[in-house]
Amino acid sequence: MNPPRSQARSAARLAAVQALYQQHMEGTPLARLLNEFHQHRLGMEDEDEQFAEAEVDFFDDLVAGVDARRAEIDELLTGKLAEGWTLARLDKTMLQILRAGAFELIARADVPTATAIDEYVDVAKAFFDDREAKFVNGILDAVGKDARA
Repeated sequence: MNPPRSQARSAARLAAVQALYQQHMEGTPLARLLNEFHQHRLGMEDEDEQFAEAEVDFFDDLVAGVDARRAEIDELLTGKLAEGWTLARLDKTMLQILRAGAFELIARADVPTATAIDEYVDVAKAFFDDREAKFVNGILDAVGKDARA
């Protein structure tokens, strides 16, 4: 049974953040990273963990899109940070959440702005408390206003 598209997309977003984190930490080449997630993570059971069924094409687009446009995305995000802050100061997971969210806002016009922002706020809540979730909301809201003006 396939989950509703919104659930499959939510799962794809969470998996994309995890994949981008892995790539950031280990330098995993894109093709190997995508293959690894297809084979072992997306919608699979792993020991006691059940991974939600993810929309694979959407996952691939997010991960490959961030990979291809990382410099552009990072420049965009840097411009939204408070003075004196750099991307290097951000938590590594937080950085991937912001990158994936920013990519979706600049490249996926099919996804409504509010939906994209809300989804990444939810991803942030999986890793952080409300303060960090509000930070994600603020940064992505600013990106969305520029990207979709």
